[in-house]
Amino acid sequence: MERRQDTILGVLFAALGISAAMQAAEYSDATGTYPMILGLVMAALGLIVAGKAWLRGRGEARPLTKHTGRAALSVVLGAVYIALVPILGFYTASALVVIFLPAALGFRQPIYLALAALIFTAVVWVVFSILLEKPLPNEFWLAR
Repeated sequence: MERRQDTILGVLFAALGISAAMQAAEYSDATGTYPMILGLVMAALGLIVAGKAWLRGRGEARPLTKHTGRAALSVVLGAVYIALVPILGFYTASALVVIFLPAALGFRQPIYLALAALIFTAVVWVVFSILLEKPLPNEFWLAR
């Protein structure tokens, strides 16, 4: 753990989490409870990272990434995913990214990719549609 980088990153995540929690607290009724909890968890984890780095981190610098090409590819595929969500729908775009991102990064076991996409999509559907009763927008083939 490198002291300076991890302290700064931890503080940034803590600030982002606190900001998200404060914005979610302004939502009406119970709609802000879930994002507020996520923001508070993010803030707490950011403070843990910053605290550990401050107390036990080393002073030597390390590279930002060991695989710059893979990091760049992940950012590009993330941007493509964000662009596809309004077109294809959340579930379809998410299933595609769960399949294609690991494959693009070198994972070559299609059965596990398909299984991961299926499980991820099912869990997201259960959480939003059943537990939170906040269904996500319809997929492109269901929209009319």
